[in-house]
Amino acid sequence: MNKTATLYRMVTDEHVCPFGIKSKHLLKRKGFAVDDKPLKSREEADAFMNEHGVETTPQTFIDGERIGGYDDLKAHFGQAKDEGETSYQPIIAVFAMTAAMAVAAAWAKPGSFSALQSFEWFIAFSMCVLAILKLRDISSFSNTFVTYDLIARRDVRYGYFYPFAEAIAGVLMIAGAFIWLAAPLALLIGSVGAVSVIKAVYIEKRDLKCACVGGDSNVPLGAISLTENVMMVAMGIWMLVK
Repeated sequence: MNKTATLYRMVTDEHVCPFGIKSKHLLKRKGFAVDDKPLKSREEADAFMNEHGVETTPQTFIDGERIGGYDDLKAHFGQAKDEGETSYQPIIAVFAMTAAMAVAAAWAKPGSFSALQSFEWFIAFSMCVLAILKLRDISSFSNTFVTYDLIARRDVRYGYFYPFAEAIAGVLMIAGAFIWLAAPLALLIGSVGAVSVIKAVYIEKRDLKCACVGGDSNVPLGAISLTENVMMVAMGIWMLVK
């Protein structure tokens, strides 16, 4: 027997609800035949919401029972995710992509492939991408950063300086230029960052979010953050020695 669900979602010339599309896709993946009921105007949507006493669309009904919106539908199928749940996905995505970029760049470089060059670029590319994520909302980044960084807790301005320092160091390391500036910057922010993470997480046992990918992520402060800082310190030292 086919399972059927009724879906009411907004589909107008001005707006196609993304959660309506996702709801329909999820229902089909779960084996439901979808009775799609597009609400083709704001007035039609308002009338529907008033009739059913709801404040949003889409709304899914299964066997005459209202399930709710897209999040409610995911919860119905056991796919709900807590809003505050920590996740390493953002930082894993950054490191995976920068590693791939570094290998590709080293492969495309004239001459023989260099694993060492790939690793150097991996760290530098990672610094640049992480800086971009911080700079897209530097105020939000600093709000999280000042809760654990030793310098930023004393001087808030360091939280605004940090992403620019990371970006400048990363770009100069890629170019192999002005190492006298890039290496000290990497050493400064990397060493202070490492000590800050060790103190906050491993000594004080504080449960904090990491600002490494910006201030709005749920990446937990800990081993990954420490690894980022240790890589910057190692790269700074290596560039000076090299």
